[in-house]
Amino acid sequence: MVKKQSPLHVVGVSVLMVLLCSVNYSLCEKIKTYKLTRGSLSVTFTNYGAVMTSLLLPDRHGKQDDVVLGFDTVDGYKNDTTYFGAIVGRVANRIGGAKFKLNGHLYKTDPNEGHNTLHVQKYVPTSHITFTYDGFDGEEGFPGNVTVKVTYMLIGENKLGVKMEAKPLNKPTPINLALHTYWNLHSHNSGNILSHKIQLLAGKITPVDDKLIPTGEITSIAGTPYDFLEPREIGSRIHELPGGYDINYVIDGPIGKHLRKTAVVTEEVTGRKMELWTNQPGVQFYTSNMMKRVVGKGKAVYEKYGGLCLETQGFPDSVNHKNFPSQIVNPGESYLHVMLFRFTAH
Repeated sequence: MVKKQSPLHVVGVSVLMVLLCSVNYSLCEKIKTYKLTRGSLSVTFTNYGAVMTSLLLPDRHGKQDDVVLGFDTVDGYKNDTTYFGAIVGRVANRIGGAKFKLNGHLYKTDPNEGHNTLHVQKYVPTSHITFTYDGFDGEEGFPGNVTVKVTYMLIGENKLGVKMEAKPLNKPTPINLALHTYWNLHSHNSGNILSHKIQLLAGKITPVDDKLIPTGEITSIAGTPYDFLEPREIGSRIHELPGGYDINYVIDGPIGKHLRKTAVVTEEVTGRKMELWTNQPGVQFYTSNMMKRVVGKGKAVYEKYGGLCLETQGFPDSVNHKNFPSQIVNPGESYLHVMLFRFTAH
């Protein structure tokens, strides 16, 4: 998990990681990679940030490609400002002014630079892997000790599940974890994602101000470039926006225990399709607007619009907007965030 501020998440971002190899070189010995494989689906992770470093998928002809952006070695992730594939928390996305009030106390968040090395609790190469992390009271300005667990699991032959869990131990605290994977279904080194088609099952967004902080409003996307209720190419109206897409969508349907279908992404050259379900109220759609000449895997150069992010989440800055679903979790309660991806090719 990570604790830096990315171009996408500018204010009040945190990423669960403290044990920096650059500070204590001996910790580097503990950093490893882990692979989950079942059928034609293969996913690789590292305990440095619980990062998803690669995901191999077949196209309609059976050709395998890596469809997530990233680096060849852990060293690349140490200096990464894009946060490829990381689990972001304790509160992902933006907090206005990097401060919030909780139970009468003003907390000022202060994100650090760097990643944490996580403990691998369980690892079954054909099934699942679980990473754990213990957050401490005052970490990045957030109250209370928190235990965090992230499990990646293969389901059937073509599904990837992600389960993020957290428990406050001694104080109420906001929790909003997110998976920051950059996807390119053609392949990570194939150029931009503007010809990908996307459907977002969300009829509203939480608009932002000029500093990209939510205003507190929830508005309809009807008639705007944000309307993806019907599938269309990402690039079809992106020129109407300053920079590209970087907004939280309000997922349609009631929030409850059941997963709601959130997004469908297709790439016509390869025939690959990715479907996403979640139990969270929102999804941040981001088109890597700030990416510029990032040298990644196999010396591929990632440029603007080189990947897309679909980060299911609680609403950004909900700690400062009472009309947004609360992210405050009390001792004795549990935070649960589930994502389910299904991959096919036709």
